[in-house]
Amino acid sequence: MVIADTHASLFVGLGNMGRPMAINYSPGRELFVYDTNPTVAAEVAAATNGTALPDLENIPSHVGTVILMLPNSRIIESVLRTSPGLLKHLTAGTLIIDMSSSEPESTAALAAEAAALGIDYVDAPVSGGVAKALTGKLAIMVGGDSTAVERAKRHLRNLGESITHVGPPGTGHAAKALNNLLSATNLAAAAEILTVAATAGIAPEKMLEVINGSTGRSQASEVKYPRHIMTGSFDSGFAMDLMLKDLKIARNLISQQSAEAPIVLTAQETAEKARELLDSDHPDHTEFARYYEKLNGTPLRAS
Repeated sequence: MVIADTHASLFVGLGNMGRPMAINYSPGRELFVYDTNPTVAAEVAAATNGTALPDLENIPSHVGTVILMLPNSRIIESVLRTSPGLLKHLTAGTLIIDMSSSEPESTAALAAEAAALGIDYVDAPVSGGVAKALTGKLAIMVGGDSTAVERAKRHLRNLGESITHVGPPGTGHAAKALNNLLSATNLAAAAEILTVAATAGIAPEKMLEVINGSTGRSQASEVKYPRHIMTGSFDSGFAMDLMLKDLKIARNLISQQSAEAPIVLTAQETAEKARELLDSDHPDHTEFARYYEKLNGTPLRAS
């Protein structure tokens, strides 16, 4: 049995990313929302003409799609298997779209459990941060059975402008982790170059102008440095601890494949060192650059 996608949807997890995503998702759909913060859930429900659920114990029977935007695999596993154990309560034919940043092997196992119950499961993590979540222009990488992925794409259209099916269950989360490892490597490499340039007498903003007009440019140099780092605002909305979680997933994936990736793994190790030296309780991931300022004794920002 396949439940029609015209039936209601449930969006679980309304944090920095989940909140704008749920709001963008909702036009034309009956939407239920849930978050551990009931105030936030009520606000999103009001913004979407939806309904905030007090818990996940009694999901309306006509919910045909569940979207998860939660912090990590342990929480996803808990919600689906034990507390409240959604897999036991959802109807065969339901579609689960896991948009969190999770561990690929955990995702593959959950997808197999769901399939045994007649439930479609795809992993669809995102890239682009809060700014792209607000505009509905995220990049979404999707793992899952091709039929389930085609079904999921209809639910992802209002959330992302780039939706790429990368492979079977778990590969979406693998692609997300690897992308974030490369992103962190670009962030670190730019910090190294800018601080070295400063010691050589080149103002950081001038070196950044050179980089962005040349072959060394990246999303880090074009967006993160001018917007979040050189200004000293460090307000990208993506926590450094979440970045480190993704980098660990990528490191484990590289190890499992017995692959050689010394450059990006050095960036992952450096990010761990940077976190230890940063004095913020909850640093933004762009504060990675502060480590290089301390390391090389060279500021990248106006005081």
